[in-house]
Amino acid sequence: PLRDAVGKVAVEEGEGGTSPPLAPAGAGLEAPQQLSGQRSPTTTGADRAVGGRITDEGAQRYRLRGRHLEAAAGQSGLADVEVLLFPSFSISIQALWETALTGEIFEKIWASLSILVVGYVAGLFLSAVLLIIAVMSRIGGDILSTLTAMFQPLPAISLLPLAMLWFGLGAPSLIFVTIHSVLWAVTLSTLTGFMAVSETLRMVGRNYDLRGIFYISKILVPAAFSSILTGLKIGWAFAWRTLIGAELVFGALSGKGGLGWMIYENGDNLDTEYVFAALFTVILVGLLVENVIFRNIEMKTVNKWGMQR
Repeated sequence: PLRDAVGKVAVEEGEGGTSPPLAPAGAGLEAPQQLSGQRSPTTTGADRAVGGRITDEGAQRYRLRGRHLEAAAGQSGLADVEVLLFPSFSISIQALWETALTGEIFEKIWASLSILVVGYVAGLFLSAVLLIIAVMSRIGGDILSTLTAMFQPLPAISLLPLAMLWFGLGAPSLIFVTIHSVLWAVTLSTLTGFMAVSETLRMVGRNYDLRGIFYISKILVPAAFSSILTGLKIGWAFAWRTLIGAELVFGALSGKGGLGWMIYENGDNLDTEYVFAALFTVILVGLLVENVIFRNIEMKTVNKWGMQR
């Protein structure tokens, strides 16, 4: 306790002749004995050992942290930049490798992607429903154009406070904002592609007496697939960054969170190298989806059909 520490300091000063010692807590009637210059037995032994052990543990923790920062500073090529704010590339890669060995980074990726896939698929389904209504009815088309103009400029992350009030702190709130980020981007791009379909192709569909779903699937979708694919890419990018941003606010689902929560948690603990490791992972996942999934779809459709070089 603080009073015992003050008593110890006072006793040591009293032995040096600078000031009379103070009685530690719990000394009771033994105070006159301490006034004679004798050290109280209650301030020695186990109390002194416990205090020394606590001090040594705290000092060791900070020494380890200092050695880590010193090593990072030695590897950093930016001498004028604080290592705690901007660790070197090698330190960040080492942190990424450590999280990969422990499996932590894969758990974070799975937590984020599982939410993203649900929101992305739900957004595509709602977009398809709205587009079918818009194609089959002129009034539906006007309503969809108005809704798209209203909600497309609205950032999905701005709806997060409402989502937390409506659905609470959990996966439904994240799915809600993800759906919003996907829905209007895909709908706007697809609707623009449908409107750009030539009148000749539309007349071919009418000659074959295609209506409703068959007219959309046989005529409009193939003719506007380039715009649809662009909308899918934009919707994916919007959904991915919206999800990461929402997880920065809250991401602990049943004690676990995604990549956004990992960024926030390590930033709050000043573990900057792990923040950069999570950022690298966000970039790598985006590149993987873009160059593996969408690139293959693009090569097998619009490039093969000669619609895009």
